[in-house]
Amino acid sequence: MIIRTPRRLHLGLIDPSATLGRRFGSLGVALEGGYEVRIVEGEGLEIIARGEDRETIEFTVKRMNSAYETGVNYTVEVRKAIPRHVGLGSTTQLSLAVATGIARLNNLDVSVEELARVLGRGKNGGAGIYSFAHGGFVVDGGSRSGIPPLIFREDFPAGWAFLLIIPELKPGFNEEEEKPVMEGVTGRADVAMEISHRILLGLLPALKERDIRAFGEHLSAIQRLVGKHFEPYQGGEFREDVKLILDFLAEKTYGYGQSSWGPTVYGLIRRGEFQGLSVEAVDFLRDQGLKARVELGLPNNRGAEVVGENAFLERLIRNVAGE
Repeated sequence: MIIRTPRRLHLGLIDPSATLGRRFGSLGVALEGGYEVRIVEGEGLEIIARGEDRETIEFTVKRMNSAYETGVNYTVEVRKAIPRHVGLGSTTQLSLAVATGIARLNNLDVSVEELARVLGRGKNGGAGIYSFAHGGFVVDGGSRSGIPPLIFREDFPAGWAFLLIIPELKPGFNEEEEKPVMEGVTGRADVAMEISHRILLGLLPALKERDIRAFGEHLSAIQRLVGKHFEPYQGGEFREDVKLILDFLAEKTYGYGQSSWGPTVYGLIRRGEFQGLSVEAVDFLRDQGLKARVELGLPNNRGAEVVGENAFLERLIRNVAGE
């Protein structure tokens, strides 16, 4: 079978201090262009993937076997991947894709939340889990003793998009590097309260009313506030090495931010504005001597998709034939 995932754009954490008993709480939006993974039963474990993707797949297969006795005899092929440690949610999306495939092949009726628990995902927020499960814009309610609950989910407007800039800079923290940071960060209660205020009476109403300017204004403000929680770990509200790009996005887009630990940064735009803005972005990056990929981030309001291989091939044939 084939599993296709979204990418996850991380829009911020609310309260690292667990002021009200729940730690973190995260915001995210699912974008098109994630993993495409083929998984079938095999005579042993064969992994067709590169680098850290191989390690993630092997870990997932073994953890699923430990939890559900699903065995380890699978062929897992990564046909399309999310770059690792650039802020687009690669580990959670790949882990859940492989776990979902194994569960389906073994006729297991297991929720995405349960799979995430088995895999040890969601400790620092549920944005990646719920982007996988549902797509769209999601907010979770913070972790108390397990997977944080989904408290808000809304389709992201089809006419909105993101100008994504992925610079060739130092990757964001990997899981081991991130662990002591997330365990030690305390944050500030006053900042958490202001973020919450912005979300409840700014960001969410603007999304419901499809007001891109108001949504972008509150998104930018939330991103700057979130940065205050993590200033000691990244040298400022944002990474210092992406500041010039963020200044460009602040001028050219409705709202801007840094996804997770970066280096991916984004600007909120209308979908039809991408072509012109991408040209400006490429020119700007060249003038600054910066190397980066400039991409269109389209919303994914479906979440991950699982299709039988025959259905996948039939659709591929129709696309090639131009039907």
